[in-house]
Amino acid sequence: MTDILEKKVELKRRRRVLFLCTTNSCRSQMAEGILKAMGKNGFEVRSAGAEATSVHPLAIRVMAEAGVDISKQSSRSVSQFQGEEFDYAITLCGETATHACPAFIGRAKHRLHWDFPDPADATGSEQERLEVFRKVRDLIEAKMREFVKEFWDE
Repeated sequence: MTDILEKKVELKRRRRVLFLCTTNSCRSQMAEGILKAMGKNGFEVRSAGAEATSVHPLAIRVMAEAGVDISKQSSRSVSQFQGEEFDYAITLCGETATHACPAFIGRAKHRLHWDFPDPADATGSEQERLEVFRKVRDLIEAKMREFVKEFWDE
């Protein structure tokens, strides 16, 4: 992910994007940070979960390794965004999620689902868990590149 900031998106109109995962601690936080870094000012990005918890320390760590600081982001509940309108509401929960993936009942022009495993479920040594976090980070980053590519030529 060393070139994540290589090409920033400049858009005529900012797109509002809401990323959703179970506890808003890992996947949605990483996605929010990646799109903010990659999309520059072309996107207004938020993330939320079925419940608010805290940003996972290992998510903060692996994002810092990639040059993206998410340490000041906070965990929010999806209920905070009721009544708001987004261009995209994107769920990031894996198909084998052990907890409920949140539903956004607000207005969204496009609803997408990207299936990523929850790195918070990783077990083993800290190094083994870090590897899982890195893998998920890289999967999200690759998917984000595909997502923003459609806006690059606007």
